[in-house]
Amino acid sequence: MSSTNAPQQAAATPQAAAAGPHPHAQSRPQALSPARTLATAARVLRQLTHDPRTVALLLLIPVLMITLLRYVFDGSPRTFDAIGASLLGIFPLITMFLVTSIATLRERTSGTLERLLAMPLGKGDLIAGYALAFGAVAILQSLLATALSIWVLGLDVIGSPWLLLLVALLDALLGTALGLFVSAFAASEFQAVQFMPAVIFPQLLLCGLFIARDQMAPVLEAISTVLPMSYAVDGMNEVLHHTDVTGNFVRDVLVVAGCALLVLTLGAATLRRRTA
Repeated sequence: MSSTNAPQQAAATPQAAAAGPHPHAQSRPQALSPARTLATAARVLRQLTHDPRTVALLLLIPVLMITLLRYVFDGSPRTFDAIGASLLGIFPLITMFLVTSIATLRERTSGTLERLLAMPLGKGDLIAGYALAFGAVAILQSLLATALSIWVLGLDVIGSPWLLLLVALLDALLGTALGLFVSAFAASEFQAVQFMPAVIFPQLLLCGLFIARDQMAPVLEAISTVLPMSYAVDGMNEVLHHTDVTGNFVRDVLVVAGCALLVLTLGAATLRRRTA
């Protein structure tokens, strides 16, 4: 991801930096603008295209991990079926969390974010633009991993593969939202990475991937019920075992989507037009 700074700096022109804060900054509209949001998303995607190694890692790492898992359980296909679907929801969340937190932190520490917000750009436009750009990457990532798991590696899914894809996309959006949010509390890329054990690992241990949540100690089960990754795994398992869309699946999808929206809102609140 070493080359992402260049296009970021290019996006915030020297003229804009030299001009300082826009004279009408305080009167800028806060409502979402489709044009500004799409322009922000296009800028982030242009940055990614200048870093092909990051794009390759984003798309291929989940595919390689799913493939490795399949052959680790080569003698026990049922075990792969049991946890493969869950991991299709977990991998996008983790990878998008890492990429988003580091990319956003670079924009914060380089001053690019502050210069962008000094232009006619609302906080909502910026957050929504990031979510759209990384969501587009998540679509490709989830499509590759889901297609490979079902049609190449033989993951046995009773429900619709499109429902698996839907949950994977929402998980990627949640990972993007969490990455945007935690970047506000990190002063360096090293610190941003260190947030993963604090934010992601507890959810990974308590989401029901390793043991059913109702078999955990009561206090751990209670904690797991307020963690969004638990609903992501439950949603994947609903698709794995039911042909139709169940009420529990709808609940799980709404919880994950609601958490993503809530964290995106909190992420927008952390943005500052000027540093202290």
